[in-house]
Amino acid sequence: MNRALSTALIGIGAAQALKIPLFYAKTREWDWTQAIQSGGMPSSHSAGVTALTTYIALKRGISAIDFAVSTVFGAVVMYDAMGVRLAAGEIAYEVNEIDIQVERLARQHPGLYHTRRRKELKERLGHLPREVLGGALLGLAVGAISYGLERK
Repeated sequence: MNRALSTALIGIGAAQALKIPLFYAKTREWDWTQAIQSGGMPSSHSAGVTALTTYIALKRGISAIDFAVSTVFGAVVMYDAMGVRLAAGEIAYEVNEIDIQVERLARQHPGLYHTRRRKELKERLGHLPREVLGGALLGLAVGAISYGLERK
């Protein structure tokens, strides 16, 4: 398998796996679904793109075109994780709250019809800056370790 690709995938997998004990440390509850959830600490998006970029930087050098491409790609992914996806999660939270409030109003006013959504919108989509940083630091370590373990 392509070493750069496997390094990125290991970064993503490591971040997702770390979400379980970190969630437990925060809540004192084991939630194994954290391994497949988006959002949270550390950002698997950041870990994956940073692992890829670090590996490429060490393997090919920072003057390589693939390093430039992975750096720009990584910056866009991390910016999006903190920006657009975080905002979408906040909007989903507000929509879910509005649905709850309209349902309460409908119960209080006969004749007002409202069917509550069967499934709430997913609120945990994006990342806080510290979650992105945590993922980036993990990815840096994964990329460096992958390069260090590679047979030359």
